[in-house]
Amino acid sequence: MVSITPESPVASVFGRSPKRKLVEEGLGITTVGELLRHFPRRYVETTELSEVGTPEVGQLLSVVGEVTSSAVRPFQRGRKTQFRTEVRIRTNGPSFSLSFFSPYAGQANSYAEEMASGSRGLFTGKAKIFNGSWQLEQPHQLMFGDGEGEDETLSKLLPVYPLTNKLYVWDLIKVIRVALDLVTDVPDMLTRELRERYDVLDVMTALRLVHGPDDYAQAGAAQRRFRFEEALVLQLVLARRRAAQRALGAQARIGGGGLLAAFDARLPFELTGGQREIGAVLEAELAQPHPMNRLLQGEVGSGKTLVALRAMLRVVDSGGQAVLLAPTEVLAQQHHRSISAMLGDLAQGGMLGGAADGTSVALLTGSMSRAAKDQALDLMASGEAGLVIGTHALLEDTVAFADLGLVVVDEQHRFGVKQRAALTDKAGSPPHVLVMTATPIPRTVAMTVFGDLETSVLTELPAGRAPIQTNVVPLVDQPSWIGRVWERVREEVAKGHQVYVVCPRISGDTLEEGESDQLDVDEDGEVTTKKVPLAAVEDLHEELAGGALQGLRTAILHGKLPPDEKDRTMRAFAAGQIDVLISTTVIEVGVDVHNATTMVLLDADRFGVSQLHQLRGRVGRGGLPGLCLLVTRAEADTPARERLDAVASTTDGFELSKVDLEQRREGDVLGASQSGFRSSLVTLRVLRDEKTIIRAREAADELLAEDADLAPYPVLAAAVVRTEASQHSEFVDKS
Repeated sequence: MVSITPESPVASVFGRSPKRKLVEEGLGITTVGELLRHFPRRYVETTELSEVGTPEVGQLLSVVGEVTSSAVRPFQRGRKTQFRTEVRIRTNGPSFSLSFFSPYAGQANSYAEEMASGSRGLFTGKAKIFNGSWQLEQPHQLMFGDGEGEDETLSKLLPVYPLTNKLYVWDLIKVIRVALDLVTDVPDMLTRELRERYDVLDVMTALRLVHGPDDYAQAGAAQRRFRFEEALVLQLVLARRRAAQRALGAQARIGGGGLLAAFDARLPFELTGGQREIGAVLEAELAQPHPMNRLLQGEVGSGKTLVALRAMLRVVDSGGQAVLLAPTEVLAQQHHRSISAMLGDLAQGGMLGGAADGTSVALLTGSMSRAAKDQALDLMASGEAGLVIGTHALLEDTVAFADLGLVVVDEQHRFGVKQRAALTDKAGSPPHVLVMTATPIPRTVAMTVFGDLETSVLTELPAGRAPIQTNVVPLVDQPSWIGRVWERVREEVAKGHQVYVVCPRISGDTLEEGESDQLDVDEDGEVTTKKVPLAAVEDLHEELAGGALQGLRTAILHGKLPPDEKDRTMRAFAAGQIDVLISTTVIEVGVDVHNATTMVLLDADRFGVSQLHQLRGRVGRGGLPGLCLLVTRAEADTPARERLDAVASTTDGFELSKVDLEQRREGDVLGASQSGFRSSLVTLRVLRDEKTIIRAREAADELLAEDADLAPYPVLAAAVVRTEASQHSEFVDKS
């Protein structure tokens, strides 16, 4: 018999089965090793009926059920008589009807005998409502028997795998059993010594138990092995990156000028304890002969930009240049205005009336005129501009620096891998790097995804930040409340305050076909769909200016407006010349208008938790209490409403980041869609597996301290090298 190894093609265990193509093309599995590591996503107990909540129409369900009735019914299809076996099953939840169609009476009767009343099995199909009751459409079944002739090879826990169309659980159960019986020489990346040290199973035992456990203890032991293995490889990659980063040479930036001291002396307020503490850390790291590589995260309004600016001034005092990369023109212009204002005459170095210790602050964005761009490029190349602020335009080949010492990346998740690398590559020697995010990141996410960065967290809010009250406005229950929303806006304006109104769209009033229609059931139990009108900036502005907000000074802002118009609008709003700004999410980050006290978020269920938290942070910044109204048509007890209720219940961004991660899972939260990368976590879940991740990080440090090349563990070392070479590793390395 031909030896089967993990590298053997998956066809070697499928033979001529037509299901092979479904596995190869639908699941992307081409080798036996990949098949064995296609792990169950859950287990069902063959001895217990499934706990089923409220299904969703169209959802693919796999449930253990007991047949309560089974009957064969003939029907006419054209001139031919065909047969339908109607089966009813019960679960620990709703009951389901299933219909099996047959061209012959014998086949129909065979179905009825197999699924006789009282028998149990695993039933799979798409949930559907017909005549007011649930059905499993296009059903398939795996019967367990009545206890006497029951399949003894079935485990008490039946694995349920990620599937593709026309591929069923039992197809994979069968072929994976064949693979486990035939495969030889499965390399174990954890040697016996490592397995004993970290108390995990060997790979073959873990594979057998994960695919066929007798109980949850066996399944848990197998899962623990693979989660630790995955976490260890990832943490080894990150630890090696940290070591490589420290090995790079960088120019120490130890100060020496008077710019930072002059700036600090002019601050009209005291730094918070957190700002002072992190400032000292950054100062110490900038003075090292290897690059700083730090993530600075914190709550909206916690003062991250001020911390970053002080680090930038330290570099200018050392004779170098510092650049702040912003994701949008609105934010870049806002940073340029606010930093120039904070510096005053310190931002006019070399100019008449400028301070002796001053420098120049250059701005570079894509929409600037050719002459303005050329002037900024000259200031940057000559070194006259110590501080540079810009957008993606900073990444162009024509951009050069005299001595780039520090790169600050604001809202780092908005930039792709290659974009960030393009900027740091413009330095003669590796620059120090500080990346900032106002989206709080759970500790385990930071440890898993940003593990090559040291992390600082600002949790203390500066004095003057007022509390923000957040309320959900449920229009599906109380449609008349929208009138009170606009009354509340008028009340705030009457007090001399300003208001943001945020919409998910620029124009158009409905979703595209099939995008996210709400499902509804009519009085006959038939499923209908209804279009959900979405608020759009341009349409809403016209409606409100001539209606509920008539007489108020209103304006619009969105990404498709000309840059100079966007800038004029933001300047006018900041100057108090606009009462209500109707906008898309372009005001999500960086916009700082102290007189803005209220935000109305229309169709708030269309935004994610982190985005809602970011948007809410635009109000209450000037010592005045803030109000955020989350207007939604989402039904109660739906995930969308739960998301909004969570945002309304707390202003703790770190708590909300956990809610976000639990709802969206790692593929969205950890991925970087702007650069084509997705999370490659397979068995790990960064909230659930915190202890495993911490243990793996400690283990990685231990193993590399023993041997940086992992020579005693060649299979593990090879896995680390493969991961380092993958796209995921590139994303992790440069995020």
